[in-house]
Amino acid sequence: MAEIHELSENLTNQIAAGEVIERPASVVKELVENAIDAEATRIRVEVLKSGLTQISVQDNGIGIAPDQIDLAFMRHATSKIKNERDLFNIATLGFRGEALASIAAVSHAEILTSTDGQIGTKAGFSGGIKNFQEDAGSPKGTKITVRDLFYNTPARLKYLKSPKTELLKIVDIVDRIALGHPEISLTLASDGKVLLRTPGNGNLKQDVANIYGRKVAEEMLTVESEDPDFTLYGLVSQPDLTRSNRNFISILLNGRYIKNYQLAAALMDGYGTQLAGKKYPIAVLAIEADPLLVDVNVHPTKEEVRLSKEKELSRLITGAVSQALLGQEEAGSGSSPLFKLTPYKNKTEMDQLEFNLGKNVVDSKRPDGFSLPEVSEAEPKAIEKAKTKQAESAFEAKADVELKNKQLEEATKESEEKTAVRDYVDLNQVREDDQYVLTKTWDQNVLDQAQFPPFAGEDQAVGEELIAPADRALAANLPELTLLGQTKAYLVASHKEDLYLLDQVAVRRRLEYDKIVSSIQKAENYQQGLLEPMVFDFGPYDYEKLKDQLPKLKKLGLILEDFGQNALLMRSYPTWIKGDPMSEIRELLDQFLNARKLDEGKMVSFLAARAAEMAVPRRIKLSGSEASQLLRDIAKASDPYRDASGQVAIVRLSQTDLGKLFKKN
Repeated sequence: MAEIHELSENLTNQIAAGEVIERPASVVKELVENAIDAEATRIRVEVLKSGLTQISVQDNGIGIAPDQIDLAFMRHATSKIKNERDLFNIATLGFRGEALASIAAVSHAEILTSTDGQIGTKAGFSGGIKNFQEDAGSPKGTKITVRDLFYNTPARLKYLKSPKTELLKIVDIVDRIALGHPEISLTLASDGKVLLRTPGNGNLKQDVANIYGRKVAEEMLTVESEDPDFTLYGLVSQPDLTRSNRNFISILLNGRYIKNYQLAAALMDGYGTQLAGKKYPIAVLAIEADPLLVDVNVHPTKEEVRLSKEKELSRLITGAVSQALLGQEEAGSGSSPLFKLTPYKNKTEMDQLEFNLGKNVVDSKRPDGFSLPEVSEAEPKAIEKAKTKQAESAFEAKADVELKNKQLEEATKESEEKTAVRDYVDLNQVREDDQYVLTKTWDQNVLDQAQFPPFAGEDQAVGEELIAPADRALAANLPELTLLGQTKAYLVASHKEDLYLLDQVAVRRRLEYDKIVSSIQKAENYQQGLLEPMVFDFGPYDYEKLKDQLPKLKKLGLILEDFGQNALLMRSYPTWIKGDPMSEIRELLDQFLNARKLDEGKMVSFLAARAAEMAVPRRIKLSGSEASQLLRDIAKASDPYRDASGQVAIVRLSQTDLGKLFKKN
């Protein structure tokens, strides 16, 4: 039996670091939260090589006394709580006393701190062991520098993501903290370049502008509400300003960013049916609650908490968001300001205001000499006679209208009968016109078409790249279809004894998809120039992610330029984009950001599918000739039986299938 023994302090610190310090972003989070707890109003974060080489966090807080430094880097030593009662009444971001000890255990850490801004203290730690401590000049506050993170735990270092991904994690966590504390000025710099700077004036909308862009901030609605247990304040986007994932929803409880699915669902419920499918709003919700109602000691990184009255808080969020959107609808009608800080408006006063839009009715006076007209005895008889005459005229007019409608119905019926007779066609009969299968020029047309090869040599090579062998076999198996008719959403066609049902939208999307892919693969991304360039604002996280992908986006036809200040500029857009280019390109870029790492071919397919879906949003009414042309076009598609998203486009019903449907043997 193995002997039980106590672990060394250094080993226990490294084990604790494995739970608290997962990546460079974890170090930034813990140090910034410590700075906030130290009553700092200005915090600056600097990282080198995505934090793998160096992380520096400096604040202007209260600082640490020289004789407290050893305790600060000792596990389970903290100034936040003193007894069990404090554990259930936590009003700070940190409380366990593990952060500094865990960081020092897996890095070379150095602290420079001062409580008065005159004489400071400097100390260094490596692998959890103190190297030195000395006096040094320092402004009031604390600066902690972390170098060579995970230098003594190579396994942890091995499983970190790329430097770009680690930097984006840091940007994301600093963004969340900035949104939770608009009263603090936060600056984030990477390799000497400032990525984020907030003013620290308490204006949440300005912080949203710095993180998500000015245009987004201008479209945000104010949310305010409270009940005996919770106070809610924040900003939510209008229903037409959405993103394709939940990453733009920030819920902050007592200044702490948390992940809570139920509260996020309550936010979505506030929008009701105003959000499109798989669309999510941009939202920042700051919740103030009694610490007794919150248990933050359930997760190592404190991102998950337990709430005593979660259902009540969910109802509060849903109601507040609904009220904010309702206030915006009233503002759109011109009867209230853009942001209503008092959402519960007195209905009687609103009705009174709408009634008195013209002159002041209450204070109006009759003009001088006003009197009621006198009515003679003969006038009532004249009025009665006029009413009788008017009724007789109305009856005659009604009779004329009914007669004309009856004649029109008979003419329409006769025309439809003639049309039905004319539309019945014997396919073996040669016609003079070109509306039917067989014409006098049929043989000549066949000879003319036979002179043109179906694919040129170069185009065929491109087609082979785009069409998989299985798809090519499917295309070859689609026979020539004859249109029988159409409903609102489907086309009905036949071939021999088989019946074919075609989803009009899916078929059109497949054709649009093939067209876009062919254009991109052939480098035929014809551009539509713009008189005024389009500017797309992003948060620091998305901006850094897109900036490295600009060459790849250019190959796809989206030519973007770095415009600085977290913005990208577009001077032209590809002609295969239909509709509003600003909204559709923004949607494509969001999808690009959300997509997992794809090679160039898969990315072409991905974006083309999204563009085709936006280009064909719904069904349209097709004429007979348009429907017939659609049948001919889909036979040439790369996969006529499905659209690019996998939606079924064509269903074949054989005689056997029809017999089963009608329960025939």
